[in-house]
Amino acid sequence: MPKAHEFEFECGVDEAGRGPLVGSVVAAAVVLDPDKPIQGLKDSKKLSAKVREELFEIIIRDSKAWCVAEASASEIDAINILQATMLAMKRAIEGLEKTLGRLPHKALIDGNRCPKLSIAMEAIVKGDSKVPAISAASILAKVTRDRQMQALHALYPMYSFNQHMGYPTPMHFEALKQHGPCPEHRKTFAPVREVMETKLL
Repeated sequence: MPKAHEFEFECGVDEAGRGPLVGSVVAAAVVLDPDKPIQGLKDSKKLSAKVREELFEIIIRDSKAWCVAEASASEIDAINILQATMLAMKRAIEGLEKTLGRLPHKALIDGNRCPKLSIAMEAIVKGDSKVPAISAASILAKVTRDRQMQALHALYPMYSFNQHMGYPTPMHFEALKQHGPCPEHRKTFAPVREVMETKLL
């Protein structure tokens, strides 16, 4: 007879894209398979883009379940970046149910806050460096977010999103001043709002 713990799933959760001025905030939730350990998992920011892409494919292939979700720029403007991040995380955790047939029994969240859900949750500061499942989630979220920025670059090449990934760099500020915001810019973020207000003067 199966042991009770065989039906218990613990997921790692992380996000990418809280700081940029444009695009969605992306969250991922991952349940690793203990029978298929993945080598090289660590905080996505400490990996090269090439290694992140390679691990992305391995995580999708070998994890027991995974889900990537997001909250859009318009949702960020409507409810603020913190609440939008929690919403994206909630969507990612709930998305695991399609694969697992149920929600995981516990979610380990990178950072110091947890979304509101009916399962056990634990916030772990710097969890993406400490917990393999959170590291895996950070890689899925980061790669997905970077791919979105490449797609946005194809639509709006004048902003050079492929170089700064939407973060508030001098290059991004200059493009904002020259062209104004695109439809995917977060209008409530101060640098974007200031450009919009200046253009109205």
